[in-house]
Amino acid sequence: MRIPAMKHFVLPAALLSAGAMSEPARAQEAEPPSGTGASAASDGQALADQLANPVSSLISVPLQSNYDCCYGPAGGDRYTLNIQPVIPLGLSKDWNLITRTILPVISQEETVRGAGGDTGLGDTLQSFFLSPKAAKNGIVWGVGPAILWPTGKSTFTADKFGAGPTAVLLKQNRGLTYGFLANHIWSFAGKSSANSVSQTFMQPFITKTLPDSTSFALNTETSYDWKNKDWVVPVNLSVSHVVKFGKQPVSLGVGARYYPERARNGPEWGARFVMTLLFPE
Repeated sequence: MRIPAMKHFVLPAALLSAGAMSEPARAQEAEPPSGTGASAASDGQALADQLANPVSSLISVPLQSNYDCCYGPAGGDRYTLNIQPVIPLGLSKDWNLITRTILPVISQEETVRGAGGDTGLGDTLQSFFLSPKAAKNGIVWGVGPAILWPTGKSTFTADKFGAGPTAVLLKQNRGLTYGFLANHIWSFAGKSSANSVSQTFMQPFITKTLPDSTSFALNTETSYDWKNKDWVVPVNLSVSHVVKFGKQPVSLGVGARYYPERARNGPEWGARFVMTLLFPE
């Protein structure tokens, strides 16, 4: 999810990894990787499957690099590095609490001639999902709160604290993952002079993972600003693959996106590269 200037913020997710997305139901509790050859390939697919699941019991640190083109009358470019650690915490033998944090670092060219560009942090979004450890019939779900922290530089912040509900529902079967992630953020504190925030994020996604751990993903990272009545709808297509650097498994992915719907002066198209460090149990 991207971070428009001033009144908007990024969510990605993901958000979901390169943009975030599959061995089916047991991806929640997949075995740690080991071995070589066919076994290593199977382990790679299991890791890719877990990565496709936003609430799997897999510690990961995605570094998501986003390039977006043609903001404003000056057609300025924007580069956003989303640092997105995902940490599952075992609450009991049956339940996990998955924390997902998105900290954006933004470099923006000038969008209005003579105004100049800027570089700095954007606002931080943290999501907390309560999710059962064991999937049932391949169905996985998680619910909890999402919190917006105004950590951004003046150019890239809403200057508001925000919070709201978040949820994810997905199904995994035979290397296929498909589902829906959403949240809504309302502002409740912050600078009184700043505009209030009321924004919905919706991310339907589908990912196909091959036995060699190559994954193909299609999603949208749709947001609606209820205050300004603006839709932003980037459609992302990406491919990723799990490799090892020594003993460290890493997912590398590339993708492209197009904005069939965008806010006034928003971007027209973009590209993405994601490197995700994986830490299986």
